[in-house]
Amino acid sequence: MQTVRRAVIDVGTNSIKLLVADVRDREVSPVHEESKQTRLGKGFYETHQLQPESIAATAAAVELFAEIARENKSTSIRVIATSAARDAVNPRELTQAIERASGLKTEIISGNREAEWAFQGVATDAELATRPLLLLDVGGGSTEFIVGQGTKKHFAHSFPLGTVRLMEKFPHGDPPTRGEFTACRDWLGNFLQYEIRPQLEPVLKNEVGEIQLVGTGGTTSILARMDQKLDRFDREKIERAALSFEAVVTQRKKLWQLPLAERKDIPGLPKNRADVILTGVLIYEMVMQEFGFKELRISTRGLRFAALMD
Repeated sequence: MQTVRRAVIDVGTNSIKLLVADVRDREVSPVHEESKQTRLGKGFYETHQLQPESIAATAAAVELFAEIARENKSTSIRVIATSAARDAVNPRELTQAIERASGLKTEIISGNREAEWAFQGVATDAELATRPLLLLDVGGGSTEFIVGQGTKKHFAHSFPLGTVRLMEKFPHGDPPTRGEFTACRDWLGNFLQYEIRPQLEPVLKNEVGEIQLVGTGGTTSILARMDQKLDRFDREKIERAALSFEAVVTQRKKLWQLPLAERKDIPGLPKNRADVILTGVLIYEMVMQEFGFKELRISTRGLRFAALMD
């Protein structure tokens, strides 16, 4: 089996991410990773109209990442787009801007494909592939819930629940007030109870053995970095982290009490994620509470790993 160097550019609701990696069968060895926040979903959820400034910033980021991928001698560059692009009434404005800037075509993937790839990517971690998992991939515009073990998936669904989407639905002051927090938490509790639980609970009950909750995506990597006070991304240390429910609650309480300027000074929390971390940590806390999970494991793999293997 030959090793091939490939690149994927992931156009998300909050940020654009680049992964350049050497791929050999189901082994993905990262060579270069980078992320740039462009907030494609900013001001999006009332009209479902992608805004010109966000489109321009996103196209420029893709152009830059394509250049970096070529410098790293990638034999192919794949551009995929997720929640904001698939929910938009004007996705062609985005895909045309990206093609003009970089010469690359964009695949807008479905929620089901996003869930499928998230699970496949996480399953490249041999340790996580040996036990039943509930995988949560919390993005800016959607959250994928996937249940399975090894390469077998028993449930996969993408829900309209994300950090940017929730932040725009429940704008808050600086720092947030108790009432603003309560409104967001109560809505989220209802969404989990009435939209997600009826679909997810029967599947969880059918799993044999203790189910491990695993989070993938920016929020959980940041929570692990904060927990360990890591000033930079370190895949090995992040993937060794296990956060207790109490640790997640403690982080949420601290984050929701601080003004933005003070959150930006927290070790391990990138300054440009100091706003969306509020809704991200709350989603994980509420899922753990609703379904009785005591521990959250973290995976830095997921969607982009699988897109390179596909």
